[in-house]
Amino acid sequence: MSFNGDLEHFPLVDVIQLLHMTNKTGILYLKCPRGESQLVFHNGFFVSANHLNNSVRIGTVLVDMNAITQEQLNQALLEQKDAGNGRKPLIATLIEQGTIDKDTAFTGLETLIEMTIVEVMTWSSGTFSLDVSKEYVSDEYRYFPEKLHQEILLNAQGVLMESLRIYDEKMRDGTLSKLFFSEGDVTECATASTDSSSLDITADLLGLDALDAVTLTIPHVFSGLIDHNPDDEHRQVVSRTLPETSIDQQELLINFLSSFSIPVTPDSKAPVIAIILLTKSELLSHAVTTVCKHKSLFIFSTDEETGLDVVIEQSLGRDLHPVLIIDIPHEKDSAQALTLVRQKHSTYPHISILITTCSHTWQSISMDALCAGTRSIIPRPCRRCHEDSYIPQMISFLSGLATFLPSIMSDPAEEAGLHFISALNQLKTLTGPPEIALVMLQFTALLFERTLTFVVAKSELIAEKSIGISTVKSLGPTAPLMFRIPLDNTSIFQEVIEKGHLYYGQRNDAVLTNLLYKEIGAPRSPLTLIVPLISRGKVIALTYADFGSKPVSPPQINLLEALAQHAESVLDNALYRKSIEKSA
Repeated sequence: MSFNGDLEHFPLVDVIQLLHMTNKTGILYLKCPRGESQLVFHNGFFVSANHLNNSVRIGTVLVDMNAITQEQLNQALLEQKDAGNGRKPLIATLIEQGTIDKDTAFTGLETLIEMTIVEVMTWSSGTFSLDVSKEYVSDEYRYFPEKLHQEILLNAQGVLMESLRIYDEKMRDGTLSKLFFSEGDVTECATASTDSSSLDITADLLGLDALDAVTLTIPHVFSGLIDHNPDDEHRQVVSRTLPETSIDQQELLINFLSSFSIPVTPDSKAPVIAIILLTKSELLSHAVTTVCKHKSLFIFSTDEETGLDVVIEQSLGRDLHPVLIIDIPHEKDSAQALTLVRQKHSTYPHISILITTCSHTWQSISMDALCAGTRSIIPRPCRRCHEDSYIPQMISFLSGLATFLPSIMSDPAEEAGLHFISALNQLKTLTGPPEIALVMLQFTALLFERTLTFVVAKSELIAEKSIGISTVKSLGPTAPLMFRIPLDNTSIFQEVIEKGHLYYGQRNDAVLTNLLYKEIGAPRSPLTLIVPLISRGKVIALTYADFGSKPVSPPQINLLEALAQHAESVLDNALYRKSIEKSA
């Protein structure tokens, strides 16, 4: 599985979770204007990392941990140098010397990986690309040498959660920048690393921590660096994928793609759709990605079906409308693609599915594809079908796609809108917090699979009525569950109570995982909603919701926020009227 995209559109947290959930092996390249970091995976587990700042190496980390002395590090590096072809990774050398044990090695690598992840999370922009080439990973760079008996694999999910904890903590206390070297140090390292022509990179020089010791030449994969000349990138992809095409024809396509690389004035409106492209064609992936970036559309491109569900659900969870584009090659049996269409249409009825294929295949599957749930079947140029006119037709195809994709919208949520109006009308007649909280619970249940009302006590939450937790959702609200959740200062519940704002997202929260889910069971997706009910500036109740065992669907957070604010006004007005009546 290889894929690429923008970190702005598909955050690093989601990328790491996707690799972990799909048990992938490869190198994840993370690029920003300042340089490049890498995270190395094996079967979904972290193996090593290369920090953007080349001074941040595993040896330096171990010295800073006081796990080894500078002298011990120098001795291990000297032993590596003298080993020649028998050179082993620094971690393996230190372990076999007895200088550190396996647990210390774990801690050192965890720290290096956490520093890399946290640093990337501070980027304002960047791109990611995964390289899963077996030759690239196993032979040239030998991340997993046969002689390394102490194979170190780190749990990606656990390291990620710890990185998020560090990031949140440093953001709160304003010490995030102290985790890293100064900007001058980074710039100096980046400048020094650009001249790699004199460095002879051979397999024997590299191991688990090899990325800490050498500067790698950036491979020819999609990077999208802001200070990178896009013409060079387009030229590399076009010449690599169309070697038999004349230079003049290649330049036509390169010039077209370059015209879409010119920065445009950012649209003040937030993107509402996410393009998910499934294709084996490197050229199509690069071209569509270029078009989408120009149109400010979220874009994720992959060459495998594995992981599509994760990307679709993450898009839906952000209130984005996923547009899945399935590209069918000329020689491929279309039956498999139609099976995939039916599966995704059945599981995610809210998404739009498009098929792109050559006219040869398009004529034979068009009706079947529409019946399977495809929204549109788009004929695209094919080198086998249009050899003489491939480049002009590709340019025409991409031009039309650039106009068509932004026009795709999800179907209007008429049913949710009608229920929202109904909920507003219900609130007009209510005066008590229990009845108002029940309206919030019932409306939330229209958008989520499981909902639960909590009464906020002094130091704990008391579980009230629920929908879809102890009984099937269709039976409606249940009797109060009455279990109690202690309020913890680090809990998202306490954060919502203190700030008085709705929360929707996912985070590493021990109160959720260890206390709440022990009572109601863990949901399929970690996406969680918590809505406060406020009376006279104080949170008196919380509405909790998740998707249970069902896939993620559009939550329409704006409607929930509006309903909660109206409920607050209704409750305050009711209490105000009661106080007037008493005083009279």
